[in-house]
Amino acid sequence: MVAKINVDKIVRELTEREQQNDAVITAARPIIREIATAIKLIHEGRLDEAEKAATGCFSKVKALPKSPFNSHLLDPIYQELAEIHIVLAIVEKKPIPSYDSLEMPIQPYLTGLCDAIGEIRRKMLESLKAGDTESAKYLFDSMSAIYESTLPIRFSSSLLPNFKRKQDVARAQVEQARSELLRHIKP
Repeated sequence: MVAKINVDKIVRELTEREQQNDAVITAARPIIREIATAIKLIHEGRLDEAEKAATGCFSKVKALPKSPFNSHLLDPIYQELAEIHIVLAIVEKKPIPSYDSLEMPIQPYLTGLCDAIGEIRRKMLESLKAGDTESAKYLFDSMSAIYESTLPIRFSSSLLPNFKRKQDVARAQVEQARSELLRHIKP
């Protein structure tokens, strides 16, 4: 007699997990688009609207179904949320929020921190173009401080996936921003 294994319960559980994952993926796309729009609002100087949009996105993320099986699907959303809140804080000259205050996991917070450097650099270039070297210096100092704060974080990619690459990109952005700032500042 050949042994038969009943996998019906496994199929039901995996089907339920798949449905939960599909719900998160479907809900995540418009949230990420809204965050991108909010970042655009920051660059347009419409900070109140950007902050309102970021807060709205944060509420939507909190309402998403969460389980141990879909937490990895939420990381890109948390990363984008971290990025926008960090950029808003810098532009508004407020303290940078912690991962605790943003109620998010460490890994997407750290990658969002690194990604924020690119948006701050973009804002710095806008300041230079407008002839506002004081703002450009402040923005450069902020992005440099963010990068330097990440330097002690040296863990394997199994613990912090994608962080080392993001950190390397952030370093390159800081170095490039330094060159751009020095070219515009007259001795």
